[in-house]
Amino acid sequence: QVQLVESGGGLVQAGGSLRLSCAASGRTFSTYAMGWFRQAPGKEREFVAAIRWSGDSTYYADSVKGRFTISGDNAKNTVYLQINSLKPEDTAVYYCAARLNPIPYTVWIRTATRYDYWGQGTQVTVSS
Repeated sequence: QVQLVESGGGLVQAGGSLRLSCAASGRTFSTYAMGWFRQAPGKEREFVAAIRWSGDSTYYADSVKGRFTISGDNAKNTVYLQINSLKPEDTAVYYCAARLNPIPYTVWIRTATRYDYWGQGTQVTVSS
């Protein structure tokens, strides 16, 4: 089992920044990749960013490239999402997810159903 706890969300004005954190506990040694997803009201959950612990490969949704940065601290079992130049359309609940096993196809790392564990989410609200 892996437990994930997100933090760092809040209300921020457009153009501002936030840093989200996801602290993992439990079987963290077996985690292959960590991802961030978000879900806005009335919309489906969408991929935001992911990181593979092996080689520190990172992946981003086109909508956040250049504004969001995912990083990880293995020693602290924590993944971060630095969000800059926030826009009102970034308003959503942001979820952290963990995948235990390697992926056969890169596209899987962008697919919510391919993750094994999820956090409870943290709300990000961007005012215009």
